[in-house]
Amino acid sequence: MNKLKREAPARPVFISPFHFVSQYANIYIVERMAALLGLKSMSVVSGVPRNQYGDDHALIPGIKVLYTYGDANRNGLGVRVARSLKRDGVAVLFSDVPPFTMHRYPMETVEVTMFGKSARLHNGVFRMGDTFGAVLLPFYLRFTRGRFEARLFDPLPLDKPESPQRLAGYIETALGDNYEQWLPAGHPAMYAFAPSR
Repeated sequence: MNKLKREAPARPVFISPFHFVSQYANIYIVERMAALLGLKSMSVVSGVPRNQYGDDHALIPGIKVLYTYGDANRNGLGVRVARSLKRDGVAVLFSDVPPFTMHRYPMETVEVTMFGKSARLHNGVFRMGDTFGAVLLPFYLRFTRGRFEARLFDPLPLDKPESPQRLAGYIETALGDNYEQWLPAGHPAMYAFAPSR
């Protein structure tokens, strides 16, 4: 993250943990990153309903959650993400979410190829990334023998035509390496990458 900021200080960054191992572990990493960047809080786009596990603000005080579910002003989500990017230069978005898991709130998708078949990814991060010239910093966790390990992918400029397919390749790599620790594994939504859904 610091390297990206040194190379292009004005270029916003989407930190993108993939849905592996534990959402708690992912949020802990995001909180630590915010502290290391000197931010009092960091905005995270989340599909988890508000206060599902207790008082979100009390449990994760350093995280400003931008909810996709159960939010009275859901149509303003993009505006709130844009404000966070402009204010902090960084926001968190889980870019590997299968579109069908958000079926109650359909979003624009983009066609890609995964595992040799036609598939779809959410397009919002690419649309916003193109507007702001943002970079995606994707990673996923592994948990083995009592230890966490983060695997980082190369930063992905979001304003290039090949960006969706590159992200699809990253997701494919993560799934091939650590499918058993992918949180949606076994969930009916795992078939959501199919374009017919």
